[in-house]
Amino acid sequence: MMQQLPLAVRLRDFAVFESFEPGPNGAVVALLRAPATAGPATWIWGPEGSGKSHLLQAACAASSSAAYLPVTELLSASPAVLEGWEERTTVCIDDIDRLAGRRDWELAAFALFNRLWERGGRVVVAARGSPAATPFELEDLRSRLAWGGVFRLESLGDEDRALALRRRAAHRGLELPADVASYLMRRLPRDMRALCGWLDTLDIAALAAGKRLTIPFVKSVIGTASSHSPVSPS
Repeated sequence: MMQQLPLAVRLRDFAVFESFEPGPNGAVVALLRAPATAGPATWIWGPEGSGKSHLLQAACAASSSAAYLPVTELLSASPAVLEGWEERTTVCIDDIDRLAGRRDWELAAFALFNRLWERGGRVVVAARGSPAATPFELEDLRSRLAWGGVFRLESLGDEDRALALRRRAAHRGLELPADVASYLMRRLPRDMRALCGWLDTLDIAALAAGKRLTIPFVKSVIGTASSHSPVSPS
């Protein structure tokens, strides 16, 4: 019987392939969108805010037989929480590197991989570093999780970041004109997590004021918010 998570893990509404700007990461996006072409395991790595969680959740949102397991939230439970998921065709494990050095968790992850493999399923994992840079105690786990390929998420350039913001805005029904997106890129920190956080703030402000996103309106919202949380011009 399918193991139930001891916590409420929900996929974020915006975490779909349509709202992800691939930029230089088209190969890994294409692989995740066509699971039949993937190997038994795929390792995706990159720094915080590079889109790893977005892609794993998008892979789950695109399939009725996938599971998203965020290690950071699972560690409050026991390794037994990794049992039973082999009934799914795809299991996406986020922050797999946080299991490193916890032998009981590593053994549970290794067993899950083997059960999935025997059934023809696959695992997709995300980490902050490459397999070689992750201090697993079980070398077999390290090698198995890289069987289907290792992909480093490359940082987006400013143009792709602006496109990513416009994609995310469009997905939530918000019009973000190109000139406003360019203004945000000049005015705000350039990491995607911060930019998306500001987009959320602007969406709420525009809805409350009944206004469209224009440069004057955005400037006023940023100015008001910055009085509580300063923003350094880029």
